[in-house]
Amino acid sequence: MPMELLNFIFRMGVLFAIYGFIWGIFEIILFFASMNKQKTFTEEYVIKGVKYVFLADVTFLFCLDLKDGEISYYQLALAALVLIMYFVGKLQSKQQQAKMFGMMGNGLPMAFKNFNLKAEIGVIALAILCFIGFIFFKDLSINPISDWFHDSIISIEKTPIIGFIFKVIGFFFLITMLFKMWNGILYLLSGAPFIRASVPFQSNSKKDDDFDDFEEIN
Repeated sequence: MPMELLNFIFRMGVLFAIYGFIWGIFEIILFFASMNKQKTFTEEYVIKGVKYVFLADVTFLFCLDLKDGEISYYQLALAALVLIMYFVGKLQSKQQQAKMFGMMGNGLPMAFKNFNLKAEIGVIALAILCFIGFIFFKDLSINPISDWFHDSIISIEKTPIIGFIFKVIGFFFLITMLFKMWNGILYLLSGAPFIRASVPFQSNSKKDDDFDDFEEIN
């Protein structure tokens, strides 16, 4: 059972990393297609909402046996926990970055000027609600877009060199998740975390899409 748990968290790390990579390519194409125009507040969060919902969808598909439609509720519970921790980690990272760049005044990047805590929580809540909804309406989780993401992630994961790189990322994600879980247990027992889970391996991109923080991948 412990090895199954570790392997599943590791797989989730690889999934999130590859999904972030694919979505990053999509955003680069969108950026150039819009003639380098900066996204408005509404565009920023509509795109992020779509991104998070499909991430929840693809995560659900990895807990679903596509051949017979059976759901692994054990994996589903673990996936929900990891997904929530991932989203919360991204929110915390975004808050910290916005606070740090806040000292730049007018030099603040557009991505942080558009930062809105309520909107961030809103898109996260939407993704989590969709994930829960898929349990009762699993047919909605199977659609051409999510199937394409699912198949693309598996294909990239099996690619010799690129797949290995994402597996390394998945390993660090596993370590980070274990620290977070351990901190959570210690916090419940003593009210104080043992160690902050933070791995200084992140993208230099200004977006929070690809691999923002190894507190969370992407």
